[in-house]
Amino acid sequence: MTTSALPDLCPKLGVDKRIQNIFVTQPEDTRQRKEEAVNHGPALGASSSVLKAGLVALKKDLVLKKQAELDEVDIQLLLKQQEFTRCMETLAMRRSELEIKQQQTKEKVMKFEKFVGENVVKRSKALKKCEATRVENILKQSLIEDRAEQLKQLRARKQELKERMEKYKIYENFLMETLDCLPSIYRDSGSESLVMPIIQRHKTLFITHQKLLQRFGDMEAKVEQGQRQLRSMKQECGIKKLTASKELLELQSELEILNEQNKKAEVVLLMQQGISREKAEEVGKLLMAINNLAEQCYLPEYGNLQSMSKVMMMDMVKEYILDKMDTEKRARVLMESISAGGSRDAVTDKRWRGSIKSIKSKRKIQNSKPVKKK
Repeated sequence: MTTSALPDLCPKLGVDKRIQNIFVTQPEDTRQRKEEAVNHGPALGASSSVLKAGLVALKKDLVLKKQAELDEVDIQLLLKQQEFTRCMETLAMRRSELEIKQQQTKEKVMKFEKFVGENVVKRSKALKKCEATRVENILKQSLIEDRAEQLKQLRARKQELKERMEKYKIYENFLMETLDCLPSIYRDSGSESLVMPIIQRHKTLFITHQKLLQRFGDMEAKVEQGQRQLRSMKQECGIKKLTASKELLELQSELEILNEQNKKAEVVLLMQQGISREKAEEVGKLLMAINNLAEQCYLPEYGNLQSMSKVMMMDMVKEYILDKMDTEKRARVLMESISAGGSRDAVTDKRWRGSIKSIKSKRKIQNSKPVKKK
């Protein structure tokens, strides 16, 4: 509204149209400086208050618009907050529902695990009971089969006795008819009857026969058991023979291998013994040579020859040889000096005496040395 009133005020105040290019957001002091630089005359100073009032109104209008926009943004923000609050409440409710469902699921899982455990225990008990029942049924079935076999045998025995009774029925009839024909004295069934001893004897013989049959059956069972044991022992003996023969073959193969190894070791040992025998012969010859040289080059300063070590013997031989070489050398020098002339007699005499002194000093030093031990 303020912006539409500004163009109408310009022709009344005599202000040029070029003032319309001034921005509303431009600062007031810079705008005043520009207006002063333009210098539109005395009418410009009079209209500055009106412009200021218009600018203030324009600013208020802009502030109101911004305030309205800000209020609208606040309303939208409040709506968004309410929506966010509703969403959070919904999420909290869903979370609580999920927690309840999770708790219920845990309880169901625990119940199911408990149910599975109980089922496993019941199943194991049922399996044990079923196994026991199966074993009991097997025992009962075996007992039933045994009793059926016994019943079958008893029926066969009954049939056999029935057949025997029918077979011997004619003899009974014959005896009864014979008994009717006999006198009354023979028909008496009392204790003084003549038939009773025969009947008692028959009973005794029958009982003895039954005992003998039972004993015969027992002996047959024992013989059969002994035969089974004999067969099992024969089988075990055969198995032991097979295992013993296998072990014997293995031991024989090991013995052959050991014999071959012993032969190889004997060959190697004989070769080593031949080499060591040759070495021993060489060492013996060397020791005999050292002993012979020590006997030939013996010096009393070294002590007894029997208790002397081989190293000391070699040192003694070395010293003896050196002494002989020194003596021979000095003798040659002396002979040369004698042949050279009598003018050198004094010199040779001195040298001779010096050599004798040196030999004596050497022998004293050697006697003062400790005896070496091996």
